[in-house]
Amino acid sequence: MFKDFKLIAGRPVYIQIKDYMKHLIIKGGLQGNQKLPSTRELSTLLKVSRNSVISAYAELEDDGFAYAVQGQGSYVAPTPLGSETISSWTMDWKTRINDHARLAEDLDIMKRGIRAEKGTISFTSIAPDESLFDLDNVKRSFMDRMSVEGNVLLNYGYAKGYKPLIDYLKQYMEHKGVEMKGKDILITNGFTEGFDIVLSVLSKKNGSVICENPTHHTAIKNLKLNGFEITGIPMERDGIDLVELEKALQEQAFDCAYFVPSYHNPTGIVMSPEKRQRLMKLMNRYQIPVIEDGFNEELRYSGSHVAPLIAAAGSGNSVIYLGSFSKVLFPGLRVGWVLADQELIYSLESVKRARTIHTSTLDQSILYQYLLGGHLEKYLKKARAEYKRKYELTLQCCKEFIPYTALSGDGGLHLFVTFAEGFNTRTLLAACHEQGVIFTAGDIFFTDGKGQNTIRIGFSRVTDEDIRKGIEIIGRTARQLMG
Repeated sequence: MFKDFKLIAGRPVYIQIKDYMKHLIIKGGLQGNQKLPSTRELSTLLKVSRNSVISAYAELEDDGFAYAVQGQGSYVAPTPLGSETISSWTMDWKTRINDHARLAEDLDIMKRGIRAEKGTISFTSIAPDESLFDLDNVKRSFMDRMSVEGNVLLNYGYAKGYKPLIDYLKQYMEHKGVEMKGKDILITNGFTEGFDIVLSVLSKKNGSVICENPTHHTAIKNLKLNGFEITGIPMERDGIDLVELEKALQEQAFDCAYFVPSYHNPTGIVMSPEKRQRLMKLMNRYQIPVIEDGFNEELRYSGSHVAPLIAAAGSGNSVIYLGSFSKVLFPGLRVGWVLADQELIYSLESVKRARTIHTSTLDQSILYQYLLGGHLEKYLKKARAEYKRKYELTLQCCKEFIPYTALSGDGGLHLFVTFAEGFNTRTLLAACHEQGVIFTAGDIFFTDGKGQNTIRIGFSRVTDEDIRKGIEIIGRTARQLMG
């Protein structure tokens, strides 16, 4: 006994001793009313200071695992916590989960996807490059906010969100051309929670949603999990095909539409200003509410700012805007927002409160202080320059090495490659994986089972050397498979 104790660096020694002794008591290694080794003896056995053992014994007493007898030493408490066991039985949980859970598992590509072993060149991620993170100003923002209202930030917050951040985001969206009168904001744990909450409150009169095809895979998952049938409309070079969209609207009624107008995931296309206007006129004519995904709007490398759809809606209230800084700032701060009609936000707030109570007030306050300090603009300038360079390198390599039939991506963190009809990119992925390169097969983004001849190449976290090497392997392997 006591020979398997091992210290872990960085954790207080007395806590490690306390936890170790607790474990022995709970598992029956030390029995009730059994005398514990003296503090001097245990310090020798564990090769730690006697003061650490004294502190550990005091903690064991506080937790009810031990008691002291004056002049005699310390003993194991007669009925230590957790020592009594109940006859166990084994349940088959697979028979107890519902269809919702089964569907979620079926749609969970992370469980079935290819893992990137060490040394693999992976084009699967479109997360930001952590080497660009502005750590100094994030730390400073944390300390500044904690010094102002630390006690408040560590307590429960409001379901609607942290008011200073909400007020900042209202102004931020107003600067994008959004008419804010009659609208409000709900803070969420990123895009995904916001989208899920919105879908959960919408009535399913028709049980159907219309969107671009292909589209964001996470959106497809959430639409299906919320019980919606999906109709996908093909893309053109400047965004969704409006002719095909109107045909679908004439043939069927929809509960809502979901669009990603800027740096569309996965195609990377930015919908033209003219098409945005025509799209919103079409939605108004058919009275279809729009969920707009403000994905990567800030990663504009060239050209003028393109206003979001919610700005094109003017004083109307038919657009629900989902915003997040996850792809341009820090995904670890799970902060997003829903901008919509204030009556809808009122309902969303209640759902949010019932589900998660509130988004971390500490995270919200750090983001607010960071934005307030003007750091976003400086960070974006640096990030845009680096991502633009990587984008241009990736684009050049795709043009040089890959035998594609179509290549899209106007910026952002990824490119979308289409091969000739009949070419299977799952076969390409398997062959490239054997050579240490992986990417995202494009079929997961399609609403109708198509796209087997497409791939998405995320370049944000890949080095220059690996971008060139990896794409060369993809291109060479594709040519070999084509014969």
